[in-house]
Amino acid sequence: MQSVSSKAIDAIGYDPTTQRLRIIFRQGRTYDYCGVPAHIYEQFLRAASKGGFFNTHIDGRYQC
Repeated sequence: MQSVSSKAIDAIGYDPTTQRLRIIFRQGRTYDYCGVPAHIYEQFLRAASKGGFFNTHIDGRYQC
């Protein structure tokens, strides 16, 4: 898990073997997203707005 600077997200982790993305939100909830390509994870880490990137590129697209 990697801590990130975000109003909505505390930390992001990724397992390239399973393509599983784990996000810990500031409110304390943890969610896993399956089948996330590595390039999406890398873009997520570099995004200026983690919450905005999550809403546009992850939420509703990947589920476990």
